[in-house]
Amino acid sequence: MDQVERFGIIGSGIIGAGWAGRALSVGMDVYAFDPEPGAESRLKKKLDQIWPVLERTGVFPDASKDRLVFCESVEAVAAQSDFIQESAPERIDLKVELHAQIDAAASPDVVIASSTSGLLPTDFQAQCKHPERVIVGHPFNPVYLLPLVEVLGGKKTSLENIDRAVMFYKSIGMYPLKVRSEVPGFLSDRLQEALWREILHLVNDDVATPEELDAAIAYGPGLRWAIWGACQIFHLAAQPGGMGQFLKHFDPSLFPWTKLEAPAITNELTRKMHDGCESISGDMGSDEMEQIRDDALIGIIESLQKRDLGAGRVFNEHQKRIRDAQEK
Repeated sequence: MDQVERFGIIGSGIIGAGWAGRALSVGMDVYAFDPEPGAESRLKKKLDQIWPVLERTGVFPDASKDRLVFCESVEAVAAQSDFIQESAPERIDLKVELHAQIDAAASPDVVIASSTSGLLPTDFQAQCKHPERVIVGHPFNPVYLLPLVEVLGGKKTSLENIDRAVMFYKSIGMYPLKVRSEVPGFLSDRLQEALWREILHLVNDDVATPEELDAAIAYGPGLRWAIWGACQIFHLAAQPGGMGQFLKHFDPSLFPWTKLEAPAITNELTRKMHDGCESISGDMGSDEMEQIRDDALIGIIESLQKRDLGAGRVFNEHQKRIRDAQEK
C-alpha cells in the first residue's frame, strides 16, 4: 500500500459520504458499500451537494464524482481497495463482525481504519487474521472540510501501519493526530464531552437555555479556539507569567465551578434541549444549515491560511500539492 489509488468505504452515511467526497477530490477511485435501502442514491445526492464546497477549497485535476463505484457487498469493496475506511453505526458487535469480513477479503497489506468516535481498536481486532493493520481513524464532521483525524492502534497494531495511515491521511489533506494510548473517546471527543456535560447540567438546572449556551461559546471562546486551542489561548492571556501563573491563579476556584457527573437524561431535559435547539434553527432546514456552516468554515479557514496558522496551514500544504499536480 505504498500508493493509495482505490479507497474503500463501508457505510455511506454522513461520515462515509464525507470520506468519499474527500477521496474523490484528490483523484482516487472510491468503492462504497452500505446495506441500507436507497444508500447509493443518498450518497450520490450528498456528493452533488458537497462537490461545490470541495471545488472552492481545491480538487486535483483528475478528480471526478464519476469515479465512485457502489458495490454489492463488504467483500467486493475490500477486494478492490488499497485503504479501507469503516463508518458503520457505533455498535461494537457490528464493528467486530465487519472487521472480520473486511479482514478476510482484503489484501493483507491493506490498512483497515474505523471512523468510530470512541470504541477501541483492540476490540475490533478480536476476529481478524491480520490484526496488525486495524486502526482507528476518527474524523470530524464535515469530513470533507475539517482536517483533523485522530489516529490510534490497538494492542496488535503495528507501528508501521499507524505510520502508513498517517501518511495516507496527510496525502488527502488531513491533519492526522496520533493518540498515544487507547482511551475511550480519544482526545477531542473527551474534551467535547466535558463541555457537553456542563451544558446538560446548566439546561437541566434552568440556569440557561441551549440558545444562551451556544451564544456563550460562539461569540467568545469558540472564535479563539480556532486559532490555537484552549491551552495556548490561556497561556497567552496569562502573560508575562504564562500557564504556570494561570494555574496558580485559578486553582483555588476551579473545582467548585464544575459538575463532572452527567445528569440523568430525563424526558424533561430532552424536551428542553430539543425545544431550545429547534428555537435556534428557526425556519432553517438541515440543508440550509449545512450550507451556512460550510461557508462560514471556509471563511475561517481562509483567514487562518493568510497567517499559515492551525488548520490554515494544512489547507495551504494541500493546495500546494494540487498546484503541483496541475503543473505536471
